[in-house]
Amino acid sequence: MHELILHHYPTSPFAEKTRLMLGFKQLSWRSVMISPVMPKPDLVALTGGYRKTPVLQVGADIYCDTALIARRLEAEKATPALFPAEQLFAITGFTNWIDSVLFQHAVALVFQPDSVAVRFAKLPPEAVKAFIADRAGLFSGGNASRVPLAQAQHHWPQLMARLEQQLGASGSDFLFGQASHADFALAHQLWFLKATPVTSPLVDNYPLVSAWLGRVLGFGHGSSTPMTAEEALDVARNATPAPLPDEAFEDPNGFKAGQQVTIAAIDYGVDPVAGELVYAGREELILRREDPRGGVVHVHFPRFGFKIEAQ
Repeated sequence: MHELILHHYPTSPFAEKTRLMLGFKQLSWRSVMISPVMPKPDLVALTGGYRKTPVLQVGADIYCDTALIARRLEAEKATPALFPAEQLFAITGFTNWIDSVLFQHAVALVFQPDSVAVRFAKLPPEAVKAFIADRAGLFSGGNASRVPLAQAQHHWPQLMARLEQQLGASGSDFLFGQASHADFALAHQLWFLKATPVTSPLVDNYPLVSAWLGRVLGFGHGSSTPMTAEEALDVARNATPAPLPDEAFEDPNGFKAGQQVTIAAIDYGVDPVAGELVYAGREELILRREDPRGGVVHVHFPRFGFKIEAQ
């Protein structure tokens, strides 16, 4: 049985989401630190081009996007559940909206000039310039809509007031009664805002939201130990991908097992990954690819939010 290996960096909000889910599940994992900006040669040797953070590795299986990572963690340890069956559609619909609409608001607020000045105060100007240029490239070419700062500031009080009202009316500790993927999908974005005194009041001014956030962050990060990128590549190179799911191969657009394709996100970070399509299920897509450093790997993507194209 292979260890869970998370490729991440400390200030990544989606990495924080995954770290919190690992804490919720009380799982042990290995921590590989990656660069916040391109190039990321060690990561790309595993993913084939996917560059967003984080990436979960289990042996020679590479999981992209936190929505799919959450499902892999659920398979690793069923309880406590991230996706309670009786609320599956509501939770996944909510998290899809959170990861698109609300995230773009949070990005606009976090990267407003005053916040950037505080967030990057200790970095040399050339490093800040490189980061901003990298993010401009990350958010180009997809269908994600950048939210102007004034619009984000205009919408934010309504969004937080609704959340405050729900928490007060429900009397529950968590968004859907029990802690779930929904809580982690929202919490990491508010955690992102709390990183500087410029944006922290956007969360702190709502006492019930702040208390809820404290409960979610209280799950911690589980138990992690460091691992180098080269060690992670060795694991992949010396492992065999897990057997494919039992679910029948199913693609409504006619793609077939064994076909050479590319898979890419459609919102942002749209770098395509090329390989052999070996599986298309209701929830995930799997590419087989080979790299001189990573060996033969299966790269997993969620179906929702990604596209397949023939090579």
